Amino acid sequence: MALGGNPFLHPEKRPHVEGDFKREEVALANRNSGLPLEALRHDLTPVGLHYLLVHFDIPYVASADAWTVRVGGRVSTPLEVSLAEIARLPQRTLRVTIECAGNGRARLNPRSQSQPWEDGAVGTAEWTGAPLRHLLERAGMAADTIEIAFLGADRGFDVGIEHDYGRSLAPDLAMSDDVLLVHAMNGRPLLPQHGFPLRLIVPGWYGMASVKWLSRIEVLDRPFDGFQQVGTYIYRRQRDDAGVPVTHMRVKSLMVPPGIPDWYTRRRLLEHGPVELRGRAWSGGGVPVANVEVGVDGEWQEATLDPDAGNYAWRGWRFTWDATPGEHELVCRATDAAGQVQPLEAPWDSGGFGNNAVHRVAVTVR
Repeated sequence: MALGGNPFLHPEKRPHVEGDFKREEVALANRNSGLPLEALRHDLTPVGLHYLLVHFDIPYVASADAWTVRVGGRVSTPLEVSLAEIARLPQRTLRVTIECAGNGRARLNPRSQSQPWEDGAVGTAEWTGAPLRHLLERAGMAADTIEIAFLGADRGFDVGIEHDYGRSLAPDLAMSDDVLLVHAMNGRPLLPQHGFPLRLIVPGWYGMASVKWLSRIEVLDRPFDGFQQVGTYIYRRQRDDAGVPVTHMRVKSLMVPPGIPDWYTRRRLLEHGPVELRGRAWSGGGVPVANVEVGVDGEWQEATLDPDAGNYAWRGWRFTWDATPGEHELVCRATDAAGQVQPLEAPWDSGGFGNNAVHRVAVTVR
């Protein structure tokens, strides 16, 4: 048994690895699902195709009727609010693209041993709920509030530390009308794996901020020190770096793989002649996508953008390619209105976070 009787406490963190995936990585991949890239054709991701990352177990909630959210800490009026009360607050529906911060981790070398995402940890849904600020205003935050912590009902261990999944936000962000207490996804109650009966949605941020199965809100006069806030989701070149917290999504684009696939390798085959290439592009923090370029064997041309779908939703793009017989590499690259451009190569990160390198698709044309 490990130190202190904790069977999950290990003297060293999981080492970075190269080559084959570990059994534990494959097991995580079997529990969590990514968006099949052909589903990028949907403006709104069908619920069953939206990416899913669950850190621990999916909490069993027999009925939403008994669910409550407690608001405590540095407040003048502690609250315990039912889902029905939240549903009676002013409601908003926002179309929001959410990407896992670890999307693309499997393409880094060496890689962090974690959920081995390739490209599909992203999706866009319409989320319905009440702006969080209504509860915070009712509770009355103290003037010395530094952060607001959000705790889910899912509990487990990571690197030997037992904790409820939790994240925090600064008060000015938490009071935005766009941060929602959500009870519906694409017009229907949340599914168990997506946080039933209540979750947080923080538009423009990577998915780790949108706490599922939300049960507690703590107003703090200090920075939140929960593991998911300070022990991970930090950009680091080395594990002992202080690092920079992961927040807004980086500009990115993906392509619907054209043609038909090989079952095992997923390499694409298509016929020669005009081919419409399509995909989606997005950025974080409400910054719009400005343009998308398509590269064919190293030669870049500008794609046509679909109409803007909202401050926080991905944007479609399309490009007609006159495919010639042979082997080709197709690449897409997005630029946002702030001038941020997808890099050609992945920025290496110790935790495998924020990989927004260009999407490359190898094709054979016959």
